[in-house]
Amino acid sequence: MTNIAIFYYSSTGTNYQLSKWAEEALQESGAEVKVRKIKELAPEEAIAQNPAWKKHYEETKDVPEASMDDLEWADGIIFSVPTRFGNVPAQVKQFMDTAGGLWAQGKTVNKVVSAMSSAQNPHGGQEATILHLYTSMFHWGAIIAAPGYTNQELFAAGGNPYGVSVTVDQDGNMVENVEKAVKHQARRTLEITKKIVNG
Repeated sequence: MTNIAIFYYSSTGTNYQLSKWAEEALQESGAEVKVRKIKELAPEEAIAQNPAWKKHYEETKDVPEASMDDLEWADGIIFSVPTRFGNVPAQVKQFMDTAGGLWAQGKTVNKVVSAMSSAQNPHGGQEATILHLYTSMFHWGAIIAAPGYTNQELFAAGGNPYGVSVTVDQDGNMVENVEKAVKHQARRTLEITKKIVNG
């Protein structure tokens, strides 16, 4: 079986939901899947000031945290992260920075990577966030599996060729209907990963 790790960071639940849709599609396609949350670095006092953040933090306490063992295990990786000023959140950056040991051993080479993102505005930095993440993946020697324009569902979800991106309104609701696009991106990531793994 092909191993796919879904690494997500989510303060209020959007990227967790994207990850669960990706997991569903991958399991239906026969992949071995791990969904792992990237460790929260914000102090609990900050989390407590935002009811939605606190609620999601409590609801997902039992989701395993991403580790270097998970990264090494994975043949392919899907990242799902919000944008922070057009870049990945600090939590995600720290996770990537701690992969230096695996990188030095060549264990990040040829891992297939795809990414998704969210923001509160349609042009709130989702594309920039995905591209910043991909820049780090080039350093890892990873192979990018962007969705491109390979399925009509991508247009219904806003048409981002770099990875599914979604807008979240003030109430935490997704503006675009992205479930089918997320599942397509997950299946495409698996398809490319299988080709790399099987030579």
